[in-house]
Amino acid sequence: MNIQHPKLVKLLQLAYSAEKAAAFAYIGHAGSVREAGEKSAIRQIELDEWQHRETVLSIMKLYDIRPLKYFEVKYHIIGRIIGASCYVIGWFMPYYFAGRLESGNVCEYFIMRRYFNEIGISDHDEVLYEMGMKEKEHEVYFQKALETNRLLPLFEKIFGWGNKGSSNDVDLENRVSVEESKRYCRNRRSASEKGHE
Repeated sequence: MNIQHPKLVKLLQLAYSAEKAAAFAYIGHAGSVREAGEKSAIRQIELDEWQHRETVLSIMKLYDIRPLKYFEVKYHIIGRIIGASCYVIGWFMPYYFAGRLESGNVCEYFIMRRYFNEIGISDHDEVLYEMGMKEKEHEVYFQKALETNRLLPLFEKIFGWGNKGSSNDVDLENRVSVEESKRYCRNRRSASEKGHE
């Protein structure tokens, strides 16, 4: 079954490849930290990203959507570079930019769900909700790790993410049902819409 929704097709392809970049980055991130608890938590986040990639691919296959070679090569390189850089840029920046990235990724899955709903498909609502929530859990992990760091206020002022700022309106403490989650990210555009291929 083919779907006639170019933004959705592009977002699926983008998410599939970007999850690989994230997973590669977390391999480097986990390898660069010394504390066993941190290493284990980051390794679990990496595994979550691989699972998300597998899930997105399974959805793509249902609609005969193929991964884009351009995205695959681009995000492979990006992920490897980020992973390697974790060994030389210190502790703070990998945590900060991972949190900021996860913050933006949350909405990608809720927007994807909205696109599917626009063409009358609700079969993926639950799995997209779960992936969006998992990305939020990742964001919160990094947020909590940084909340008392002296560099956070400066980076938050420059980059807009931290204790006071997030790229999404999802609240884990007061999460809503799958049906009610339609209201999440209503004023956000996806990365593919913004042209961040």
